[in-house]
Amino acid sequence: MEGKVLDILVVDDQPGVRHLLGMLGREEGHRMHFAADGSEAVRTASALQPDLVFMDVRMPVMDGPTALPLLHGAAPRAVVVMMTAYGNDAALCETPESGVTAVLTKPFDLEQVRALIRRVAGPVREAVG
Repeated sequence: MEGKVLDILVVDDQPGVRHLLGMLGREEGHRMHFAADGSEAVRTASALQPDLVFMDVRMPVMDGPTALPLLHGAAPRAVVVMMTAYGNDAALCETPESGVTAVLTKPFDLEQVRALIRRVAGPVREAVG
């Protein structure tokens, strides 16, 4: 793996999505963290300060668009990628002021997810020891 080891937070109410992205991130050598809703994501992001956040749009308790400004406040340097199974949800997150880097539509193209992770890890290379 090249680039920085990232702390990646996956926020989705579906365990299968958390598991899939967790496996993918670990294969790339990153530290994976998980939350099942937006409220849990904000608490976790505040403590963790993740480098990258994959967050679902539609979740119980607190949905992605509601959590987004709170997440930016809790972890302002995090790169945020929204995920949705509904193509029309993308418009909720693609405004310039949203601070969202990308919107992924489920089911994912795994190579697209890998490329996105590598792009985030790449520019912040750190010398190892």
